[in-house]
Amino acid sequence: MVNSEQNVANSKQNVANSKQSGVSPKQKLHYSTCTLCEAMCGIEVATQGKRILSIKGDKDNPFSAGHICPKASALKDLYDDPDRLKRPVKKVGDEWQEIPWSEAFDYVAEKLHHTQSTHGKDAVGVYLGNPNAHNMGAILFGPYFYRALESHNRYSATSVDQLPHHIVSRRLFGHMSQIPIPDIDHTQHFVIIGGNPLASNGSIMTVPNVKKRLKGVQKRGGKVVVIDPKRTDTADLSCEHHFIRPGSDVLLLLAMLHVVFEKQLHSAEALLPYAEDLLDVEGYVKDFSPETVSKQTGIEASQIIQLVTDFCAAESAVCYGRMGASVQAFGTLTQYLIMLFNMLTGNLDRQGGMMFTQPAADILPVSSRGSMSGYSSRVRGLPAFAGEYPVACLAEEILTPGEGQIKAMVIGAGNPVVTTPNTEQLERAFSQLDFIVSVDFYISETSRHADIILPPVTPLERDHYDVVFHNFAVRNYATYSEAVVDKDDDQLTDWQIYLSLAERLDKLNGKSTAHYQTLWQKQPKGVIDDLLKSGRYGAHASANISAKENANGIGNEGYNLSLDKLKAHPHGIDLGPLQPALPDAIFHENKKIDLNFNYFMSDIARVKTHFFDQKRNENQIVLIGRRHIKTNNSWLHNSPRMVKGNNRCTLQLHPIDAAEYDVNESDRVKVTSRVGELLVEAEIADSIMPGVVSIPHGWGHNKKGIKLGVASQYPGVNTNILTDEMQVDTLSGNGVLNGVPVTLERM
Repeated sequence: MVNSEQNVANSKQNVANSKQSGVSPKQKLHYSTCTLCEAMCGIEVATQGKRILSIKGDKDNPFSAGHICPKASALKDLYDDPDRLKRPVKKVGDEWQEIPWSEAFDYVAEKLHHTQSTHGKDAVGVYLGNPNAHNMGAILFGPYFYRALESHNRYSATSVDQLPHHIVSRRLFGHMSQIPIPDIDHTQHFVIIGGNPLASNGSIMTVPNVKKRLKGVQKRGGKVVVIDPKRTDTADLSCEHHFIRPGSDVLLLLAMLHVVFEKQLHSAEALLPYAEDLLDVEGYVKDFSPETVSKQTGIEASQIIQLVTDFCAAESAVCYGRMGASVQAFGTLTQYLIMLFNMLTGNLDRQGGMMFTQPAADILPVSSRGSMSGYSSRVRGLPAFAGEYPVACLAEEILTPGEGQIKAMVIGAGNPVVTTPNTEQLERAFSQLDFIVSVDFYISETSRHADIILPPVTPLERDHYDVVFHNFAVRNYATYSEAVVDKDDDQLTDWQIYLSLAERLDKLNGKSTAHYQTLWQKQPKGVIDDLLKSGRYGAHASANISAKENANGIGNEGYNLSLDKLKAHPHGIDLGPLQPALPDAIFHENKKIDLNFNYFMSDIARVKTHFFDQKRNENQIVLIGRRHIKTNNSWLHNSPRMVKGNNRCTLQLHPIDAAEYDVNESDRVKVTSRVGELLVEAEIADSIMPGVVSIPHGWGHNKKGIKLGVASQYPGVNTNILTDEMQVDTLSGNGVLNGVPVTLERM
């Protein structure tokens, strides 16, 4: 059998370059996709040899039409960064030493195999960070490695982010990734709860140039409404903004549903064939009148009633809840109620409402629907979903002795020491592990704990197809981007790293490795080609598209998509607006929406106890996060152009609270929670509601041993020193990052 090193060498990609008349012969133009957020903006990259000269918006891209945000230029910064690793480094004493790839793979496989042989399969834990979702190779070939490990101890950034979305979609529609998307280009009324798409560029909503699209809602006579504890950039653009007490979104949604029934505003006739018991929601929301929840939410009863009546009066409308609505104590129930609100008002699977996408390379039919196995974490009993435990319990699974205790970790493109609850506890846990391998091209706050780091190439050095985010796009569209610059002969992509490790691990475990030769030859791009050809727009589409889908305009229409066809259209191919897709979009065998009242509505008892039965400190200061257009979690702070300017890592607080605590602008304030404390610079702003303070997520670059020259000069503070690993959403185990009780003290 050909060994993996030979396959790695043989799999090196040729870069196809497009030229434009008038450009110097030594310069080349490439058309690619920015992978730094979910928006999938098309970019035009000028190169000269292996130098990246410029990155601009691709004006001929039919999806983004030339728009990019400031983050796109950071792709060049990642590529040029002198701090990034290009070859494996192994820790020898307190120093890092480069070693060959073959030696690194053997070392990692042997250490993992020894750990599992000694302590059991679950003794190796896996944590996967957000960048994996933007990486074709990691998504398609990473699972071969995870399966080779056979460990149940798997964690990811999902459980401090969008886990409630996945659980709701799995139970209602039968697949964790069948998440309906706002049809922003056609809606007349857009309600945003706990989201700031002008900073995030959309989230679980792939939407380039969201500012133009939101203005488009208003231009055609529609309305944009934002509900958020902070008057964000999106709120400033909106027609209407309502402050809401962090964590009380669930009460607002219950009251909104109450109004729908009280005023007989429901319009669910089209959905009743798929959800026969939909109107039974009335019995669950009868106790939550607007008057009942007004004090707890901070929104007047009359305003709640007006929110609902305006929504229902619109020709089309969509209610969208995102990060702020998810990472709170009732995040899963909140997202479920948002879906019910769209359904009961007749705004699911209709133009201008929540709609299902029709992606060209649809991975959903061949991917896991999201297992609801019923098994729980060893120490605290938090629920597993889709083969992962909530990351809030990772530290205790390392620190608590006994069968199944984690002794070694694999960390793929993640920085949990900065991005997960009670990070100081996780720091202590990582320091006790026997072995850590990190797949990362930086020595970060997390990877500095590793025994060995395996660095993949940067985004512009690998081929790209958005396996995930085409499924969340506000318009059907497809594009494939070949690598913009050739990687060095001794550099590897993520998929080559994972496949090399998987092959070695299976061999050590005495398993057959014959199938790996096929995988090395096929490569991730071969999988994409298969999906495109067999998908609804491919050469074999007629076999997979129902008569109803063809009637709705979702069929082939002569596209005959394949990898070669997408390569021949480097700007991408527009496949048309989202189309009604029920019942075909439902993955349950009976093609019905399973409302799962017993699972979701059982959490209402906890809502009543939390808000009405137990003694509450109404004057308690609570902490929320915030986003910025130039920040992407923890991994763009080593780009000078992303961090220059005023300090963005501040404690924002309302003038009323500043006066109460005798805090002036730029004062140092000690913020304390149950699990930790930090000092941070104050920023007084009336854009945040009284009783709420905000610190952005992803900072705290002041740890000994990191190799981030720029980020170390702009360290900021790590807000997850304050978040509490014991505070989770009971239904999902998702971390509570918003509504964290804190105390303030001016220093």
